[in-house]
Amino acid sequence: MRGARRYRVLLAVPAVVLAVGVLPAAADGMPSTPPTPPTPPTSSTPATSPTPAPPGKPATPSARPGPAERSIGIKLLDAPENRRDDPRAQAYIVDHVAPGSTVERRVEVSNESSVPMRVSVYAGAAGIEKGQFTFAPERTPNELTGWTSLDTTDLDLAPSATARVRTTIRVPGEAAAGERYGVIWAQTAAPADRSRNLTILGRVGVRMYVDVGPGGEPPADFAIERLYPTRARDGRGELHARVRNTGGRALDIGGALSLRDGPGGLRAGPFPVKAGTTLAPGDAGEAFVPLDAGLPDGPWTVELTLRSGLAEHTARATVTFPRDPGGAGAVEASAAGSGTLPTPVRVGLSALLLAALGVLLHRHRRRRR
Repeated sequence: MRGARRYRVLLAVPAVVLAVGVLPAAADGMPSTPPTPPTPPTSSTPATSPTPAPPGKPATPSARPGPAERSIGIKLLDAPENRRDDPRAQAYIVDHVAPGSTVERRVEVSNESSVPMRVSVYAGAAGIEKGQFTFAPERTPNELTGWTSLDTTDLDLAPSATARVRTTIRVPGEAAAGERYGVIWAQTAAPADRSRNLTILGRVGVRMYVDVGPGGEPPADFAIERLYPTRARDGRGELHARVRNTGGRALDIGGALSLRDGPGGLRAGPFPVKAGTTLAPGDAGEAFVPLDAGLPDGPWTVELTLRSGLAEHTARATVTFPRDPGGAGAVEASAAGSGTLPTPVRVGLSALLLAALGVLLHRHRRRRR
């Protein structure tokens, strides 16, 4: 529309991991797979700044590379054949297996710095709490890590070199049904010296979502229960969505928001959903979209599409953002629309349709006789 202003938001994604964070690994390089949605970087760079030399004196090269010069990355190389259309399975180890099964995946660890690095690779415990995927400290074990082994655990990587590590998950025959969580970590350390009293650990990882149980995989699905607009303390508008996991697998919620029919006929977006919302089966939590601080209050017609893997749903509403930070806006109308149905549902509907067509064709042939 002529004269309409288009608003865009760029999300800055930190590339810093200090022993407590994980950045999901992109599935770059996996053959014959569709492109995956953008994911945060997989490099780990402890954040420090070099100390400038005093005026009049040349800078003295450090005898040991600083933390900012030490960077590693990790990515998943494999995905099961039956999950090639699932973007989560291209970034994470996502699988459903029967007790007694074995799962094998390869990850690639890279030295993205200009100095040689020694990297430790290991499996660590993880969980889902309050709508977030959480990481246990260091090498904390759990049931899944006890089933997991690696063909190598210590890598000596030359500058810009890579190495592949095979991960094997052997599920005991007596394993109880349920989903387990963990992370395959690649970790390096900047040792303490005269200038640093602390050893700085940097680690990056690939998440594991392994569901155990007989028969077919539990369906993955969710419901968008309601939308509500707010305004953050920094003045930016935000659209929040209450989401409930109605399926049997964990979900990582992503998606995008588009706005139309704003003041003067303005349109804006799409704006990406802020990453980080993970819901265990049965849990409910919030996904939200941060917007441009200069975005008019509205009213706006909004269309929010959320997805996790192959499950996708869209909600539409007419909203007005509050003027004051901390306030709540107005929602005049709201409707949830179904998007991509879970695969088991699509298969079931297709089978019913084919059966109905077969019955009609049989009756038609009998009448002609």
